[in-house]
Amino acid sequence: MVAYVVLANFTEQGIRNAKESPKRAEAFKAMAKTFGVTVKELLWTQGRYDIVTIVDAPDEASFMSLTLSLGALGNVRTQSLRAFSADEMTEVVGNML
Repeated sequence: MVAYVVLANFTEQGIRNAKESPKRAEAFKAMAKTFGVTVKELLWTQGRYDIVTIVDAPDEASFMSLTLSLGALGNVRTQSLRAFSADEMTEVVGNML
């Protein structure tokens, strides 16, 4: 699995319909499953980003299909960060010269 941190901001459409955000989050989790992606955590935040989500995807293509599908709905714009577990990072630094 490939882990990602997804940072999201509401669009104008999304903030106008903020009351529906919890329902949209549940719909997002269901959508993610269709791509084989597991939503591990979804949090609404204050500050620079409105939502922070942590997901596990089977591969990069599945994750990209999910985020493109989410963006096409028009409620949020996302920025994605590839995340590494401690075990993965141990392997990465073990390969350093």
